[in-house]
Amino acid sequence: MASHAADSNGDIDIKSRGQQSPLASRRAMNNVGTKRFDGLFPLGYKEALGQWWASIPAAQAEHKVLSFIPYLQQPPTQLITNSAPPSASPSAASLERLHLEQASHVARTSSVEDPYGPRKWHSRLVPLSGKNRALNEFSVERVGEAADQNLVILHGYGAGLGFFYKNFEGLSRARGWQLYALDLLGMGRSSRPPFKLKSTKREEQISEAEDWFIDSLEEWRIQKKIDRFTLLGHSMGGYMAVAYALKYPGRLNKLILASPVGIPEDPYAVNAAMPEPGSSTLANEITQDQDETATATNGSIPESAKTAPRADNNNFLNARTKAEKAAAKDKDSASTDSTTAPPPRKPLGKWFTYLWDANISPFSLVRWSGPLGPRLVSGWTSRRFSHLPPDEAQALHNYSYSLFRLRGSGEYALAYILAPGAFARSPLIRRIHGVGRQYISGIEANDNNPVAGSPSEPQSSSTNAEIKRRENGVPIVLMYGENDWMDVAGGYAAKEKIDQEKRRVLKDASEEERRRDNGDSKVIIIKKAGHHVYLDGWEEFNEVMRDEMEDVRRREERGR
Repeated sequence: MASHAADSNGDIDIKSRGQQSPLASRRAMNNVGTKRFDGLFPLGYKEALGQWWASIPAAQAEHKVLSFIPYLQQPPTQLITNSAPPSASPSAASLERLHLEQASHVARTSSVEDPYGPRKWHSRLVPLSGKNRALNEFSVERVGEAADQNLVILHGYGAGLGFFYKNFEGLSRARGWQLYALDLLGMGRSSRPPFKLKSTKREEQISEAEDWFIDSLEEWRIQKKIDRFTLLGHSMGGYMAVAYALKYPGRLNKLILASPVGIPEDPYAVNAAMPEPGSSTLANEITQDQDETATATNGSIPESAKTAPRADNNNFLNARTKAEKAAAKDKDSASTDSTTAPPPRKPLGKWFTYLWDANISPFSLVRWSGPLGPRLVSGWTSRRFSHLPPDEAQALHNYSYSLFRLRGSGEYALAYILAPGAFARSPLIRRIHGVGRQYISGIEANDNNPVAGSPSEPQSSSTNAEIKRRENGVPIVLMYGENDWMDVAGGYAAKEKIDQEKRRVLKDASEEERRRDNGDSKVIIIKKAGHHVYLDGWEEFNEVMRDEMEDVRRREERGR
């Protein structure tokens, strides 16, 4: 472990500031007994003031988190300490400038005593076209090996690539793979240009908000000269991964969605002004305790799936049967007397609706609260990271706060994509079956990219100026925690939609076309994990991911 390297590179000594881990503070308060408000926000006022005063830069906070990656000689994040006096209270704009200055250099390091290496670890800011547009990138390169596969990781709403610190080492063990983790534009340590929409129509605003993120990902891909890659997206990153696959077909070998947001369809999110959050909402991300994550039961997951061996657990051979039963149940419910049907959910309070419409994000409240900001953030971090060692939990708390207090940008897209709960305004359940079935042009078909036309639809004439071809399917993996607050039923429904589309496309296909089709789908459950499956159940998550990465290679060999 290289956790000591950060101290030698100018990292602020937390103990010297008299700060206490929010987890330790919380445990102490639980022993003494305090008011409910203090239990919700366990970081003390004095500690919060000290953290706000210290103003740990985002690069430095990320550096500390990455120091927990095994085998590193030193964390790769570029460190430039703040030269401003401690008494200065930096504005959002000055924090942004400092943040960009710190990330303007490329930093790299190697792993030592590495039984799975040698490996090189890179941290860089990749500039994009336009003003103040750049993506923060963390990558792992296996030395002495020709990488012919690429894995790209996208984080969730308001998070950053540092949250995957327990996955980078395990996933980069796969030979022949190059690993990239990106901060979405306007989030993490990526640049934060103003978020503005030109459209006034609802549907166009949704598309424009999605494009704001996925167009920058495509520009990054072109700069890196990556032809095809495997894409892993968590939560909001999963939503954007689907949007990317639909807009830019022919670029993915596999799509892995870890507890993706926005799959289920909810009439209140699509038609009504605002829905009332149910059990599967973003509110749970703030309020759910880690103890609940470890012991709660997701009613959508059958007991047989929780206790079965992983092969059965991952494949869910009875998914189609369950989906059919659920559809029949919905049909029966629709035909029952209205007096027995559950009452419709009521709209949210006007104050919540106003804040959502006005794009007043939780991070805005953190920025406005000044010295109370770290205390507010501790309400989430103390619950989310309570299962981790205190030093790691403290590092993640500092990292979260350092990101939350940066200038608002990509966070403002959320209101255009999601209703106040976790339901999408343009649900993925309506679109996900199109992943891997898009018509594409400008990509030549070959053994590694076997795109073909739909068996049920005529091919364009070869005399046309542009020949349209169709993707040959993309494997889609939907991954949930056993106690995920994101409803796994959405994953089952998505799987059924994807399988239905495959049956339709291959209805009149030849044996060769069926053999080449890659449009598979499956649902995987990570045991004893919540919404952050990659962190709660990181060991099993890494193992499952390596299996999926090996599957990509097997499919390529089969297609040759």
